[in-house]
Amino acid sequence: MAIVDVTIIPIGTEGPSVSKYVATIQTVLEQFKQEGVIEYQLTPMNTIIEGELSQLLKVIQAIHEVPFQHGIQRVATNIRIDDRRDKKSTMVSKMESVQKHRTN
Repeated sequence: MAIVDVTIIPIGTEGPSVSKYVATIQTVLEQFKQEGVIEYQLTPMNTIIEGELSQLLKVIQAIHEVPFQHGIQRVATNIRIDDRRDKKSTMVSKMESVQKHRTN
């Protein structure tokens, strides 16, 4: 199980807002989720996706294509991969691990 942090950046949009591209990307991610391929979480700055690495790379390619499908001619995609193989790691388990170390 791997976790990726991905940001798709369409370059040359009509204006500074890219929320319509983000929304379309989330629709594509939801389809992969419904198929049982991934789990994902949208954040204000990126999207976190978990699944098998080989499947995640296919998902990333699919969402990288979204802005091109809407007329954008240049897209920059930033990817960070956390691939832990000594034990199962999920978005939830990583958050729980941090929370148990917090002091109030």
